Amino acid sequence: MKEARDLEFKEKISNSFLKTVSAFANYGEGRILFGVDDNGNAVGMENPQQVCMDLENKINDSITPCPNYTLEIENNKKIVVLKVKEGLDKPYLYRGKAYRRNDTATIEVDRVELNRLTLLGLGRYYDELSAQKQDLQFTVLEKELQEKLGIKKISPDILKTLNLLADNGSYNNAAELLADENQFAGVDIARFGKDSDVILERENLSGKSILSQFVDAIKIFKRNYIQERILGSERITEETIPEKAFREALANALIHRTWDVRAAIRIAMYFDRVEVVSPGGLPVGVSYKEYMAGYVSVLRNPIIANVFFRLNFVETFGTGIRRIIDTYRGAAAEPKFQVSDNAIVVILPLLEADIAVNEDEERIMLLLQKYNTMSSSDIVGISGYNKAKVIRMLNSLLEKNKIKKIGVGRGTRYGV
Repeated sequence: MKEARDLEFKEKISNSFLKTVSAFANYGEGRILFGVDDNGNAVGMENPQQVCMDLENKINDSITPCPNYTLEIENNKKIVVLKVKEGLDKPYLYRGKAYRRNDTATIEVDRVELNRLTLLGLGRYYDELSAQKQDLQFTVLEKELQEKLGIKKISPDILKTLNLLADNGSYNNAAELLADENQFAGVDIARFGKDSDVILERENLSGKSILSQFVDAIKIFKRNYIQERILGSERITEETIPEKAFREALANALIHRTWDVRAAIRIAMYFDRVEVVSPGGLPVGVSYKEYMAGYVSVLRNPIIANVFFRLNFVETFGTGIRRIIDTYRGAAAEPKFQVSDNAIVVILPLLEADIAVNEDEERIMLLLQKYNTMSSSDIVGISGYNKAKVIRMLNSLLEKNKIKKIGVGRGTRYGV
């Protein structure tokens, strides 16, 4: 047994455990085992009943507000188990300071994080706080509402419906982010050469509506990762990286990032991948497992998320992880996700980074795109290739995950 983010060992009682009680109450439940040394060996506690009383007195006297916890005794080992549950009345303070876990250590939170805990305790979100900038225009938002929802003209009532305008006439942070101009650090894009020290293109989209940033970033992406080629008499469009995956990663960065820090969403475009780095780790109350499953129980910016959903920029309020993974289904490569306390990184590699097809195989794929599904006999009849060559190419394309096989026996067909 080893210490973990949600598990701490104490060989004896010292006041340092109260910092960990604060951390668990603020950021997710955990256990502290008293009578266990640093190596996980049970050494036991003398008079564990008295230990429970001492721990209870220390917690009740030192943590404000009082957290929800339980104390149990493992009689066979004389170990006292203190289980602390995450509370609703954040922040939980020890000597006026809030704490969090950093792997197996307990550290004090900074001022920004303390403000976030305070908002959570009040049941409020950063995007609903009053904006510093109140002279706002909404021509970009109005255009999107006209195109997507058929709204002719934006009005105070519509802004109130979208929760962007308070009854007292003041705009919130979500309104400023969606307005034509804002003061927040937004999307910063850099395109690199094969040598990452060489920047080929740089575009900082900060300062304008996050709706404009979303659209403009996609245009830059498409210019670099979606190609048109002429194959025979046909013009075909190829995605070297799935546009849908990039849209999901970008939308989720804008929706789920922390906006209370002066840090941009960084998009790094390389010849073999795109990296989307979103400031802020997981929202409080969301586990890594939930994030990877695409489930978000706590929205960091619910007003922004609602607007993006209404405008069909996102399909649901989740993380989009499953949809990103689905765009790579059957591909040679797969996306990667890195989560830390301060950032979330989504890495989108080239679909076919290391598997090429020859000209004849490309022609087979083009036929399958045109006719949806075909039998090998259909391909022989239209392509002019003999049956042995067609079977050989179909098997090669199947091995490269370029096409799919449908059915068995004489009813077998192929598609892309």
